[in-house]
Amino acid sequence: MCRWFVYISPEEPCLLSDVLIDPANALSKQVSEHYLPQLLPQGQEHDLDDATDKVVKLRNSLLNMDGLGVAWYSDAAANYVKNIEGPRPALYKSQSPPFNDFNFRSLCANTETKCVLAHIRATSGSIVAQVNSHPFVFGRHVFMHNGAISNFLDIRRDMTDLMSYDAYCNVLGSTDSEHAAALYMTNLTAGGTKDTWEKEYPISDMLKAINKTIVQIMELQKKQLGDKATPNSLNFCTTDGSKLVATRFHNHASEQAPSLYWSEFAGRTLNKKFPGHPDAPHKSNEHASKSDKDRIGKHTIVASEPTTYDEGEWHLISRNCALTVDEHGTETEVPLEYDDSLNVQG
Repeated sequence: MCRWFVYISPEEPCLLSDVLIDPANALSKQVSEHYLPQLLPQGQEHDLDDATDKVVKLRNSLLNMDGLGVAWYSDAAANYVKNIEGPRPALYKSQSPPFNDFNFRSLCANTETKCVLAHIRATSGSIVAQVNSHPFVFGRHVFMHNGAISNFLDIRRDMTDLMSYDAYCNVLGSTDSEHAAALYMTNLTAGGTKDTWEKEYPISDMLKAINKTIVQIMELQKKQLGDKATPNSLNFCTTDGSKLVATRFHNHASEQAPSLYWSEFAGRTLNKKFPGHPDAPHKSNEHASKSDKDRIGKHTIVASEPTTYDEGEWHLISRNCALTVDEHGTETEVPLEYDDSLNVQG
């Protein structure tokens, strides 16, 4: 399965290298190394006997070497273009894994943002090409996916029939994930044109649209394949730069979904500006109270794997649930709504 990482904050920017390259279990190192607390016991992955644990291991242990992408939000366009207000996503994609990409490392060392989405890819069948790397951008909205839409070729045409014309035209690659992104944007904007992609929508609308997208995919599979349908893994993530919805979903009656964690504290040990980071300047008086400049602002990290090895900093998102983060940085975990008859046995 792929791996992805999100940092979002209403007030605290991060340096991309602090969150994507330098951490002990940074996304750039998850090409072949994996850390899955509460799912797999660290250091014992090769000794598992339980069938369910073996499925979890298989779903989360593939090599992610089929491309990378980063979308980060910047106010630059709003400073120069009259009709743009607020941050907009900048996008970098590559066919290379992160450890082979000099441009990626240089970009990360010199870019800060309050919202970044990053993704390393393990293809589920579509070709390895720059255009197929995540994330996918629709105006001010960004979308990415870890997992796979099962039987995608059987329902691909039906999915496109549900899309608005502009959303369909914005699908530039061949992945199941980009088609899901276009379907989500159609649902979010009620079939609107490109102009509606520049708008912000309430977090409740974003959640409703992503839930509807998941249900539509399963309903198409049931219609086309009946009992022959196989389960999906739909760890979706979408943001408009200030709000976020992330899902951890697998419609098997008993199997776990791919891993997905969130943290409201890990930024303390990732951001070099703050004392919690091991490279931060030493404080002569350990008991002195922190000044305002020493307190990291409210932030949320959502990631396929924890990027630090402090389990206390991370929460595993519950199976078949969504995590929402509103414009104030408030996190809420809610169950996704769908008919249990759309679950399959594999």
